Amino acid sequence: MWRRGQGSCVWLAKAGEKVYAKVIPNVKGSTLTAILDTRVVPGAIVFTETLISYNVLDVSSFKQYRMRCSTLFSDQKSHINGVENFWNQAKRHMRRFNDVPKAHFHLFLKECEWRFNIPQPKHQQVQLMQWAITHFKGLSRYPGEPPSAVK
Repeated sequence: MWRRGQGSCVWLAKAGEKVYAKVIPNVKGSTLTAILDTRVVPGAIVFTETLISYNVLDVSSFKQYRMRCSTLFSDQKSHINGVENFWNQAKRHMRRFNDVPKAHFHLFLKECEWRFNIPQPKHQQVQLMQWAITHFKGLSRYPGEPPSAVK
């Protein structure tokens, strides 16, 4: 079962927009750099914690500000409240399942990301219907019946 301290996650949030969450194997600079290279546009402002791994990040393509999260979540110029809000919602959602198996934690995390990024239930329902139509098109309703027999 997944418990605190058994792995690492990375969260990225664009101000007023969507959150990106991913389970990562470690918090080494090379792992973090690979994610930032694919997810952060050049010239962006990135707020990080004071973790030593962030020392090796290539800061030539973005502006990096370090924050001590244990004492400061926001000031007049910067904030990480969007990420903290996401993580609080994710923990509250996953708490219902009484321990998430470690092998499936990434799926639960992605579900939380999806729910956070699409907060309106009506919009979630529309997207789920679109996915169902796209991915289950042509499948049979009854076992043993060929897909072409479905009308």
